[in-house]
Amino acid sequence: MSNKAPRSSFATIVARLSADEATAMRIANRLAEHLDPATTTIGTFEGPGQDWTVEICLAARSDQGAVRDVVARAAGKRLARKLMFEILAERDRVRTSLENLRPVEAGRFVVHGSHNRGHLGNRISIEIEAALAFGTGHHGTTRGCLLALDRIFKAHRPRRPRRVLDLGTGTGVLAIAAAKAVHARVLASDIDPIAVTTARENLRRNGTAPRVMLVRAAGVTGRAFRARAPFDLVLANLLLAPLRRLAFPLSRLLALNAYAILSGLLARQANAALTAYAAHGFRLEHRITLDGWTTLVLRRPS
Repeated sequence: MSNKAPRSSFATIVARLSADEATAMRIANRLAEHLDPATTTIGTFEGPGQDWTVEICLAARSDQGAVRDVVARAAGKRLARKLMFEILAERDRVRTSLENLRPVEAGRFVVHGSHNRGHLGNRISIEIEAALAFGTGHHGTTRGCLLALDRIFKAHRPRRPRRVLDLGTGTGVLAIAAAKAVHARVLASDIDPIAVTTARENLRRNGTAPRVMLVRAAGVTGRAFRARAPFDLVLANLLLAPLRRLAFPLSRLLALNAYAILSGLLARQANAALTAYAAHGFRLEHRITLDGWTTLVLRRPS
């Protein structure tokens, strides 16, 4: 998860701490609730073994005490005392990140920032700003999903999937890709309110808002999911634990012969996810591994 980037020019203050997955997610969620998203960026990253890293970037020294207090309430004073704050050189974060962010090609799709607009050739363009939440296309999970999506759309002309579900939409990049490539009707959801706000802006930016219904939701039991089912395709770029929990509910929402594109999986986790979905009738079509991350393409046969 990540929230919006801080304002563009400041002396960045960074703190990191390691914890198990549940603790790291709890800390990150509490920080996102209590700190100002205009001056704070929060990220969680899986590391070696069972450890996760929480990274907090601040725009003001005065926020350090607030960070320690939130971490102490979420995970105890002992872990809060381990926080070490590092002051980085002052620079224009957004400008620097945009200059370094090159377009990402994945099949017919190209994900880019506004600085590359108009220089992309005959491709399906998806404009995502570097300053927004997770999902610029550079991560192996996002690229894997885009490649899988492109392959499915090419293989099923003219009967391509028309009812698409995008779970954990983040910046909305996958929902935008589906809406642009085949004019699909997409239901996109995320548990994070900041991600929903970010995705809504990107849908508007890409002209796909009329074809995408965006909701904030945990799980897939809400009325919007039931009303739009059955889906021809689900995109779920999440993590292993939520993917496994969703295996049965998704089997109830998908049409026969529908596809499920699952990502957010380290290569060593792919078989565990596959086993969970095979128990509910899904079959593996193929897998894509990029930068140590695996994307699974599954099908629910008739």
